[in-house]
Amino acid sequence: MFRGIANKVEDLILQQNNQLYIPTQGRKFSGFFERTPLATTADIRTSMVIEHKGHRMKILSFLHVKPGKGGAFVRTKLKNIVTGQVVDETFRAGEKITTVRVENHRMQYLYSENGSFVFMNTENYDQVSISSELVSDEITFIKEGTLIDVTFIGEEVIGIVPPVFVELEVTESDPGIRGNTATGATKPATLETGFSVNVPLFVEKGDKLKIDTRTGEYVERVKQDV
Repeated sequence: MFRGIANKVEDLILQQNNQLYIPTQGRKFSGFFERTPLATTADIRTSMVIEHKGHRMKILSFLHVKPGKGGAFVRTKLKNIVTGQVVDETFRAGEKITTVRVENHRMQYLYSENGSFVFMNTENYDQVSISSELVSDEITFIKEGTLIDVTFIGEEVIGIVPPVFVELEVTESDPGIRGNTATGATKPATLETGFSVNVPLFVEKGDKLKIDTRTGEYVERVKQDV
């Protein structure tokens, strides 16, 4: 069947659900990809890629829920890595899931161009262009020149993994109110990447803020050397 393919394929060939899968240590081969069908909801992690209802989906967030009555379950937010569509899905606790092997490569964000974002491998200088549909949420936290993990399935780019926390400068905000460090009052502020976040009233233009990329929320004002 595979006669004529250079360097005879020695990997195990799996036949399942009338589809052919070839484990290739994370490298794409003839359009197929490796999958590992032995995981359960206990193994769910943010940024994990699973096969669900015939689609490859990236887990954006998850929450294990144990109600007072009824069985436990896991509430998830999934992103289709092809279309970018985000959906909410619920799994029974302990339910089996099919994970897809991915690889993260450290790359530098260079610039945006025509609705895509260009990243470069700093070791061999290879560049990849990622569509906005795949990284529209995460890219709002990333400055040009930042090193970040780019996620691949084989040779196909499927997204990026931002740091859990980033430090960004406020470029636009109403004047701060001196001494106002209490209460829960907030105001909007625009950061250097264009991301908008609600901040305490004492925050001013030029301040550097620590932001949680998982929630998009303000954490604290970063002390800067005078």
